Amino acid sequence: MARNKEALVLLIDVSPSMHAVLPEIEKVCSLLMQKKLIYGKYDDVGVVLFGTDETENDLEKEVGGYDHVSVLRNIKIVDREAVDIVQNLKRGNSPSDFIDAIVVGLDMLIKKYGGTNKGKQRMCLITDARSPIKEPFEGTKEDQVDTIAQQMKAHGMRLESVVYREPQFARDESNVTEENDRLLSRFSKGISAKTIHVDSPTSLLGALKTRNISPVTIFRGDLEISPIFKIKVWVYKKTQEEKFPTLKKYSDKAPSSDKSASHEVKVDYEYKSVAEQDRVVPPEQRIKGYRYGPQVVPVTKEEMEAVKLRTEKGVRVLGFTDRANVPRHYFMKDVYAFIPEPGNNKAIAAVSAIARAMKEDDKCAILRCVWRQGQTSVVVGVLTPNVSSSENIPDSFYFNVLPFAEDIREFQFPSFDKMPSAWQPTVEQQEAADDFVLSMDLAPPGRAEILPPDLTPNPVLERFYRYLDLKSKEPDAEVPPLDSSLKRITEPYSELLSLQAPILDEFRKKFPLIDNPKKKKGSRTGWRGSSSTNPETEALTNQIPSNNNNNANNLKIEGSSTFESEQDEKIGDLNPVKDFEAMMAGNSAKWISIAIQKMKNYINDLLENSCDDSSYNKALDCLIALRKGCIIEQEPSEFNKFVTGLYAKWKNTDLVNFFRLLSSKGITLIMKEEAADSEVTEEEAKGFLVKIEAESQ
Repeated sequence: MARNKEALVLLIDVSPSMHAVLPEIEKVCSLLMQKKLIYGKYDDVGVVLFGTDETENDLEKEVGGYDHVSVLRNIKIVDREAVDIVQNLKRGNSPSDFIDAIVVGLDMLIKKYGGTNKGKQRMCLITDARSPIKEPFEGTKEDQVDTIAQQMKAHGMRLESVVYREPQFARDESNVTEENDRLLSRFSKGISAKTIHVDSPTSLLGALKTRNISPVTIFRGDLEISPIFKIKVWVYKKTQEEKFPTLKKYSDKAPSSDKSASHEVKVDYEYKSVAEQDRVVPPEQRIKGYRYGPQVVPVTKEEMEAVKLRTEKGVRVLGFTDRANVPRHYFMKDVYAFIPEPGNNKAIAAVSAIARAMKEDDKCAILRCVWRQGQTSVVVGVLTPNVSSSENIPDSFYFNVLPFAEDIREFQFPSFDKMPSAWQPTVEQQEAADDFVLSMDLAPPGRAEILPPDLTPNPVLERFYRYLDLKSKEPDAEVPPLDSSLKRITEPYSELLSLQAPILDEFRKKFPLIDNPKKKKGSRTGWRGSSSTNPETEALTNQIPSNNNNNANNLKIEGSSTFESEQDEKIGDLNPVKDFEAMMAGNSAKWISIAIQKMKNYINDLLENSCDDSSYNKALDCLIALRKGCIIEQEPSEFNKFVTGLYAKWKNTDLVNFFRLLSSKGITLIMKEEAADSEVTEEEAKGFLVKIEAESQ
């Protein structure tokens, strides 16, 4: 049996109270089978329905009883049939007894595996638990649950119960649901079992774990507090981003009669000399190089190995600090769970003591971690306490990786308090905004949380899996519209919006939008964000009423200007890039051409009149701005002709150093990939840089 092969039995309630939600259950179960075809194609799957009109199971034939329980599919390797069979579940009209269904599923697993495959057998129960459980022949219902749990524990089985119950049925005056919930929770005391309550199709989609991922430790060893104080811990990944399944290249060139053909495409790469295009460079003549200024520094594999940081495996506490000193936005990558070594009572006590002390003092620990011996990277992160609320689960820690100085991106914004009063919200506007935020709370008091992370699937992945299944059956099928259950994730919650409509209307009224008659709308918007404007002028203009267009057009504000009225715009020495961007914001093609020509003239004059390299950086900034402008306005030939002309003119002069700087920054011609109108290919653009490097030596 495969190492991670799982045996799964689905126990699905099809009684009348479940009819409304069965279409969603069919989608979820179908998705589960689809994922198993991708990630667990050797897994075994069985399907049992309860609440059916007929009875079809071995126990009914052997010992009697277990009515209205039907085995829809015996346990066998997942296949295309498994996907189809759960997409059309037969509705029943009989009461559903989930205890009988669990016993039938237990019997199927025991007969299939006996005492083997322990720890890899799972039953998944989907029900609303609204039907009464019949009294057993002997003992109480609780005794019956305990007996079943003992058998499941002996055979290494797990039970997952998904209870779908809409809010109006959450409370049942007959106490049937309360008793059934108590019986389900009783399973968790004796075996590995959990019960999840959901009240929407979206939560149902996330509650049924469609992929079984076995937890694997990334570190087992000492948490070193000091050289004489160490705690045995195990480290697991708590969260990790789920990726798309690996897509491979396949070929249909292999003959259909060849059953052993893998149809995989093998890709080989050849490296050829730039000087001799036909000569293939063998591996022993190739070496990696790294740019360092205008030159390329070759580095061998041996040198790279020698320069790598050699580390010793271990997790060490560097110190403690207030939690307020570690902002949440510093957390990087995945989350790790530090647990005391299982069965080590001293480690459990030590972790619990430290975790509770950290929580009481609102502290966190800074750790230095090397997960494996010889690992070339060192991780520094923050350890926060996780004090357990359950008696049978020990305290633990959560670990988040922190950035180094090179990983942090600083974005400076002016303080909102220093803005003019006209730009700040009024008291009424602030109150409307406060009410708006509170009204859109996804976890309001007295109501279940909407879109909890552990029950919210990734809509991109779910949509992909569904389309992959459709594509397997209909190769020419088009992408279907987004499913309603996934829309609840990607779109605002419609029920919440309708409930809070008055608050939303009030918020909109407090922030009215007024047409700005001075603002001219044009098709060219690429430079809007970078054009230079006077904030005070814009604020005054925004206050002009929309019904006073004539006055607004006659209004002249001191210090303002437009490109149409002033024809003497030029690129000055103080801030040439800003002047150029402001000119490019003009609405007419005429102004675009003028701006490009003036910037070319400015760069040319700047280089021609430079007595040393002091003007090179300024000229480089201007050239980068010109390149960006020509890409946005689809004028690549203007830039390419200008740069090649400059190089041809000055390559044999002292200005060749400027082109070395250009090459070191990777500034080359505009390629077709950047602007559709360009006639320069990527190879030609790279060849221009190589040409500069070769001729400037």
